[in-house]
Amino acid sequence: MKKDNLKLVRVDSKYCDYLRRFDKNVPYNYDKKKLRPFVGVLFSVDDKKYFAPLASPKSKHLKMVSTIDFLKIDGGKLGAINFNNMIPVMDRNVVIIDLNKKILSKDEKIYNKLLKEQISWLIRHDARIYVRSKRLYQKQIMNRLPKRINDRCCNFRLLEEKCLEYNKEYVNN
Repeated sequence: MKKDNLKLVRVDSKYCDYLRRFDKNVPYNYDKKKLRPFVGVLFSVDDKKYFAPLASPKSKHLKMVSTIDFLKIDGGKLGAINFNNMIPVMDRNVVIIDLNKKILSKDEKIYNKLLKEQISWLIRHDARIYVRSKRLYQKQIMNRLPKRINDRCCNFRLLEEKCLEYNKEYVNN
């Protein structure tokens, strides 16, 4: 596993739909008619990179406790990262979010500001993020997680196989 730079991306919704056919824990990629942002690259395994979905700030995040599979961003004020739902991707499955584009609406401006604050916090705490994501990955593939955490985690090894299949079968055709 190697460490890469963190970035915000959108993952191809068709790819997520494909993975969900094999693992119900793969997150839905639509949130209020927008593609959900993912933070990546958490780490790489062979030619696959792992990305985890971000959660927008909610009042419940302020009360929740960070765990091996869930990390509050700035105490929950900026949302959270759901490591349990991280998925393997290849470069062709993602599009980097452009945080410097011209903003057209007030809502887009507010959302863009949140994303900038999230990535700024994430970059400042990247070592913590890398350690947590790799530890969860290793414990899950070695079947060393408590059942309640394992049950809400994606099956990382299975998704790695499906990532390869998808990118051979669907992307190249």
